[in-house]
Amino acid sequence: MCITSPEELAGLRRAGEVAASVRETARAAVRPGITTRELDEIAAGAMSRLGARSAPKLVYGFPGAICISVNEEAVHGIPGPRVLRNGDLVKLDVTVELEGFYADTAVSVPVGPSQPELERLCAAGRSALTRAVSVATAGLPLCQLGRTIEDEVARHGCSVLPMLTGHGIGHTIHEAPTVPQHWDPMFEQPLRDGQVIAVEPIICLGGRGVCDLDDGWTVATADGTVSAHFEHTMMVTQGRPVVLTNAPC
Repeated sequence: MCITSPEELAGLRRAGEVAASVRETARAAVRPGITTRELDEIAAGAMSRLGARSAPKLVYGFPGAICISVNEEAVHGIPGPRVLRNGDLVKLDVTVELEGFYADTAVSVPVGPSQPELERLCAAGRSALTRAVSVATAGLPLCQLGRTIEDEVARHGCSVLPMLTGHGIGHTIHEAPTVPQHWDPMFEQPLRDGQVIAVEPIICLGGRGVCDLDDGWTVATADGTVSAHFEHTMMVTQGRPVVLTNAPC
């Protein structure tokens, strides 16, 4: 969507604040021994207390409040009995609906003591998200935004997963435009003032391919290498963007 009134901006700000709060509540609960279902229940409780609903469940019938993906699982992991263990990397992807407005955010959280390879992967994702947000001004072609992400990820020795992209958001989860995380001249459309997008580097330690798992939801790296996911919802302006899910990732 493109924001056209102060009321719309206020509604999206509230949705973004709730999404960020739920994300941080779930992040704080990550520990060895907890199941992904227990994490999901914590996130669902936080949403309910804040008056929001799970957007994936509302729009697509997703079988969980949030998407929780572990290790080689890149996106759309289903919460369940899986127990988190030291050395895992868990991705918490939170999308909420609040009073008709939607916001989307994600963070990757190492479980237990940090490991150098996971630290490098997460540093690449955080840095790529920061760089993308910093350049996402009105008039910038989407392909240039994708190039910024891809170059920053490569600088850390990691790879983007180009089949997975960001998107417009606002009145539902997935709106136009597609927001690439790689260079592709097909995406020549410029960003517009007031446009709301979800920017989300989804990256890995190995190759660029992905595959669908048998559960019908989860997308994983094709080579089984660990992936990371960082995401903010933001409004494009002529200058500094407005990050709506602004608690740090």
